[in-house]
Amino acid sequence: MGRAHEVRAKAMAATAAKRSALFNRASKEIYMAAKSGEPDPNMNLALRSAIEKWRGQNVTKEVIDRAIQKAKGGTGENYESGTYEALGPGGSLLIIETLSSNSNRANIEVRTAVTKKGGHMGSVIFNFTQYGVFAFKGENRDEVEENLILGDVDVQEVTVEDGSIEVLVGPADFAKARQVLNDMGINEFDTSEISFIANDPITISDPEAKRKFTEMLDLLDEVEDVQNVYHNVNLEE
Repeated sequence: MGRAHEVRAKAMAATAAKRSALFNRASKEIYMAAKSGEPDPNMNLALRSAIEKWRGQNVTKEVIDRAIQKAKGGTGENYESGTYEALGPGGSLLIIETLSSNSNRANIEVRTAVTKKGGHMGSVIFNFTQYGVFAFKGENRDEVEENLILGDVDVQEVTVEDGSIEVLVGPADFAKARQVLNDMGINEFDTSEISFIANDPITISDPEAKRKFTEMLDLLDEVEDVQNVYHNVNLEE
């Protein structure tokens, strides 16, 4: 059928694999959040946050509902979390979080994805700071910051850009900050999660190193046990 068909077929297969991995990650995280407390997002902050996080990545309602029903049934696998640190091409640093029913498999597949593109495992977490991160539509930065401070939230930073407000808080105050924002009438979030943010982001100027780094991200994205990948690279430049 020709080279063009082969290229399209390969691209479609890669897209399907990424979508499958995305749905799998969402299902596991929502299942664990529902299992950890009430399987009702109105009564379980962790579950509500997980649902909003994955809805923002176009995970379907069917996948979300199925994960919650699975938790209600009290059946299903037990997942173990893991954290891996790696140094990649062009001075990139990565923190990779996994949630897996088979920790040996997760270990092997993460290491394979990293080393295949010239990276290696190593300690990098000191180059990152963990924050509770919220992003939502709005422009009144001062009102948001004032309410968070009055709510005794450990506010690290509040910024506004292009009609969107981003809030960084201490991770221990994530739930408290979420409640303050809810009390202000803010219930729709583009981002609502605890995340690692690089202290000193970099730009990879070498095209070959940048290509290998983005390919490494693609490989990790396809690993079903990988939940989150944090890195220090500014991909917009």
